[in-house]
Amino acid sequence: MIDTVQRIIETLKKEKKKFKKTAISEIQKTKDPFRVLISCLLSLRTKDEVTLKASEGLFSVAKTPEEFLNLSTEKIEELIYPVGFYRVKAKRIKEISKIIIERYSGKVPDNLEELLTLPGVGRKTANIVITHGFNKYGIAVDTHVHRVSNRLGLVKTQAPEETEMELRKIIPKKYWIEFNDLFVSFGQNICTPISPKCSICPISKYCNKVGVRIHR
Repeated sequence: MIDTVQRIIETLKKEKKKFKKTAISEIQKTKDPFRVLISCLLSLRTKDEVTLKASEGLFSVAKTPEEFLNLSTEKIEELIYPVGFYRVKAKRIKEISKIIIERYSGKVPDNLEELLTLPGVGRKTANIVITHGFNKYGIAVDTHVHRVSNRLGLVKTQAPEETEMELRKIIPKKYWIEFNDLFVSFGQNICTPISPKCSICPISKYCNKVGVRIHR
C-alpha cells in the first residue's frame, strides 16, 4: 500500500502544474499563520475564486489580530461578502483575533490542540495552519481529500476525521505537508465529485473507482 501511495503522490506532483491552483496554495505563499488561518476560515463552503477575492480585499485593510479588532463586525462583513456564511465568519474573525491577542500575545498557536480551541476551527483548518502556516507535519482532510482517498481505495471511511487518521498510517511523513494541496487540486480538476475525468486521469491505473457510476 505504501509503495502505491508513493507512486500516486509522485505522479500528482509531476502533473500538478497542469491543474488550476487552489486558493490555499495561493494564500500559503504569505507564510503568515494568521493570514492562513483567516483565509482558511473564509474558504469553508466557499468557492476558491470567491475566497481569494475576499482574502485579498480583507487583508488590504487589516493584516494582524490587533488591526482586525479595530474593525467593526459590519466592516468585516462588507469586506468578505459574498463568502458563505459571511456574517458568522465576520464574528468568528473578531472572536479569534481577541483570543489570539489575550491568550497568545498576538501570535497564532503552532500546535493542533491549541488551534482546535479557537471558535470555528476544525481539524481541517487547524492542519492547514500547521502545514502551510508553520511548515510542520499534519494532514488536512477536506471533502476533496476524503472523496478521492476513498474513491482510490486507499481508505474505507465515512468521515473526514476518520480519513485523516487512516491516511496518517499509510502516507510517508515526507508527503504530509503537500498532500492536501495535491489531492484538492486533483479533486477539483480531474477527480471531480460527479462524472470524474477517468479518461485523462494520470493515476487511473492505481484507482479502484469505488462508488464511480458515471465517468468521462
